[in-house]
Amino acid sequence: VDKLPTLIDENGRVHTTYAQAFTETGRLSSSDPNLQNIPIRTERGKMIRQAFVARDKKHVLISADYSQIELRLMAAFAQDKAMLEAFRNGEDIHRDTASRVYDVMPMFVTPEQRAKCKMVNFGIIYGISAFGLSQRLKVPRKEASNLIDTYFKLYPSVKTYMDKAIAEAREKGYAETILGRRRTLRDINSRNATARQAAERDAINTPIQGSAADLIKVAMVKVDRAFKAENLRTKMVLQIHDELVFDTPLEEVEKVKAIVTREMTTALDFGVPLDVGLGVGQNWLEAH
Repeated sequence: VDKLPTLIDENGRVHTTYAQAFTETGRLSSSDPNLQNIPIRTERGKMIRQAFVARDKKHVLISADYSQIELRLMAAFAQDKAMLEAFRNGEDIHRDTASRVYDVMPMFVTPEQRAKCKMVNFGIIYGISAFGLSQRLKVPRKEASNLIDTYFKLYPSVKTYMDKAIAEAREKGYAETILGRRRTLRDINSRNATARQAAERDAINTPIQGSAADLIKVAMVKVDRAFKAENLRTKMVLQIHDELVFDTPLEEVEKVKAIVTREMTTALDFGVPLDVGLGVGQNWLEAH
């Protein structure tokens, strides 16, 4: 908050700098100011987002966000039937997981059960341990361990994918994204257990997070080409991991929403539906 006002340009705008090859996963990084680390869940974060506004009253901001993209890619890479079916049917994946883990019908899943399974769903992608999960959920380690064991019994293909990803990385010395971008994993065969386990987590996560990075970059190029082909005045102004933000004249809103949805959902084919959430508003908070 202290830094942002000092970075306002002569034209009254804040311009971030994106680096193409700075992160290990291949995602764009943002600096001076870093606009990718403004929290969305806290009240203060929301107030900061509210300060980012469209250029004038004749423009709005449109936010387009890939929904649960890393979980969708995990389902696609693991070819897990239960997860793929949930996504293809448009179900709430966390509620669906909780329904299976706690063996109750989806309508009887409690908010607490859903929250726990949401943490497991996202934690699994990052190779979370029972200890790590117990700390995050603030539950005994045994309960966390049971949750992970139950999860792998219900989604066996996910465990198979993780073991295969580690084995392939051991053999090759690197992990790879869907478009063939490689991340070298120097410690994958290390004798140091801590270093080796960190590399194993990267072996599991890099194909997923790296392919999500590939996806949004391809989507950005396709959206840009479509805008130019239609002679639109809309500008793509921000990329925040799985979200794109556009500065759009009021008369172009419907056209932009249609183009962005089309190009983002078809940018790459993973064999799992890609879902994009759209929002429109005078400021970034309203749009997201």
